Amino acid sequence: MIQTVINHFIQLLVGFSGGLAVGAGFVAFLTVLGIIPRLIQLSKTVKYINVYISSVIFGSLAGTFLSFTSVTWNQPILLLLLWGLLHGIFNGMLAAALTEVLNVFPILYKRLGIDRHLIWLFMAVVLGKIAGSLFQWLYFVK
Repeated sequence: MIQTVINHFIQLLVGFSGGLAVGAGFVAFLTVLGIIPRLIQLSKTVKYINVYISSVIFGSLAGTFLSFTSVTWNQPILLLLLWGLLHGIFNGMLAAALTEVLNVFPILYKRLGIDRHLIWLFMAVVLGKIAGSLFQWLYFVK
């Protein structure tokens, strides 16, 4: 009996410590790189800062809950399409903000000398992302 309690306590301690480490890494990623502040600045939506804060907190908690439980979410296809669209928008904006913060594209353009073909590069990235996502969902998920 006491051995089981000790084992559960150790598991609780290790799980909580791991969660703190991952959470600290996530917060460091968002704050040190300035992803969300830069996204707010680029989109000129500083008046919605409380919505951004609430969304990050709620999204983290909901994602953690859904990841560690066996809850299934059987919803109508339209709601799932909206859910997937919101995930895609978030991931796309996060990736765009990350590359913008790290100055990936300006360095790439200068090195390759493709400043005048900027729109074609952006369209290739966007269309490639859409094609890859559709391929994955239509081929692997369906």
